[in-house]
Amino acid sequence: MWKQLLSKLPKKSLKSESVDTPRSEAGSVGQSSGNTSAGRSNLVKRTSSAVFPAGLMSGIEPLLPFKDVPSSEKMNLFISKLSLCCVVFDFIDPTKNTNEKDLKRVTLIELLDFVSSGSQRYTEPAILAMCKMCSVNLFRVFPPNYRSNTQNGENDDDEPTFDPAWTHLQLVYDIFLKFVTSSSVEAKVAKKYINHSFILKLLDLFNSEDPRERDCLKAIMHRIYGKFMVHRPFIRKNISHIFYRFVNEADRCNGIAELLEIFGSVITGFALPLKEEHKIFLWRALIPLHKPKSLGAYFQQLSYCVTQFIEKEPKLASTVINGLLKYWPITNSQKEVMFLGEIEEILETINMAEFQKIMSPLFWRIGYCINSYHFQVAERALFLWNNDQIMNLIAHNRHVILPIIFPALENNAQSHWNHSVLNLTLNVRKMFSEMDDALFLNCHSQFKEEQSKLKVETEKRKEVWKRIKNAASQQPISGNTAVLVSP
Repeated sequence: MWKQLLSKLPKKSLKSESVDTPRSEAGSVGQSSGNTSAGRSNLVKRTSSAVFPAGLMSGIEPLLPFKDVPSSEKMNLFISKLSLCCVVFDFIDPTKNTNEKDLKRVTLIELLDFVSSGSQRYTEPAILAMCKMCSVNLFRVFPPNYRSNTQNGENDDDEPTFDPAWTHLQLVYDIFLKFVTSSSVEAKVAKKYINHSFILKLLDLFNSEDPRERDCLKAIMHRIYGKFMVHRPFIRKNISHIFYRFVNEADRCNGIAELLEIFGSVITGFALPLKEEHKIFLWRALIPLHKPKSLGAYFQQLSYCVTQFIEKEPKLASTVINGLLKYWPITNSQKEVMFLGEIEEILETINMAEFQKIMSPLFWRIGYCINSYHFQVAERALFLWNNDQIMNLIAHNRHVILPIIFPALENNAQSHWNHSVLNLTLNVRKMFSEMDDALFLNCHSQFKEEQSKLKVETEKRKEVWKRIKNAASQQPISGNTAVLVSP
């Protein structure tokens, strides 16, 4: 194969007499030796032909270092080196094409240094060549994930998968990040190549199993969003679609945390008043993201996005809390603790009017959490009374909240198995008693009445079943026919 590529090599390479690469060090560009110009030229041609098909070469020999060409030729050399790096190697077998892989890596390092210098304004062909090189190296189909879908996603036993080609991929990502952020790249020109199709393929890469790749993508997508204003609505729309698919279709999806990090910074830049589009995103995408089992993998980023919305528009607090109550976990204690933590963050910033809209359903749910047999859930719910801001809200609305919460406190005080939960419950009861003793005694009296009624009803129910049992034991049964005796 390499002989065929060698036969296609042009008979003459521009500027090749400037290269000082010894044969034994073909992968190290720019090192000096005492070879003749003709020998050096032949060596460069042999080395490049093993990696770079001649039909793709563009003018200047790609193994030339940038320092050996005049400024007028550097952009052409840049394009040639980008074209050289469009050859992709198989990294599953580490012993395969080792020299060629080393040569490509050296070339990528050269490109990174050149892009980092920002010495020249990029031409349209150079922007096209950059996008092509990134597309060839980065855009690929990931193998299927064979991990069990029953796992929650936040399990620490899940070992991340690392791409064997990362030595090259990392350099490509670094080059593209420097390229996108460079002031030498005109957004008006680059938007033709960093277009909707290109952005969609970048978003698809967030499904990578390699966390290093997702971090690189996060930085790049954030810079693209900042530089190309024309693409912002498209990026927001398609990130929303990823969230929709994850919540409604996929059991497991990588990149949710990274995409939420991007959106966290995007939300801070939203103008006021918020557009209806942004409020719909909160209700249809962010709040339903509380539903999946793998919430722990991205909860911190999600909670930050939600609180950013509320800081922008405090009236959204009641909407968010109603959404959390809708998706409240019943059988997952870890998620319940997370929900209670997010509720506390929201209540720290909520105003009185919004609090009063949701306080009744909210404290009904908190009452259930206080009575939870899982001590962490009960503790986290009772810790809300340690927050001064929340205590202020409760104190102003105690006539509504205490009757709701009192039965849960009394039941805990009488029978909860955990000593820490029991002490916290007694402290909260004491707070309410000191806050409004008359109201506390009134609630206590009503609770006793309710308990008496329940006790009477229980006794009646037991008596009815006793009568049924006695009637059934005295009723003769003929054959296989059973006689049902009503009370």
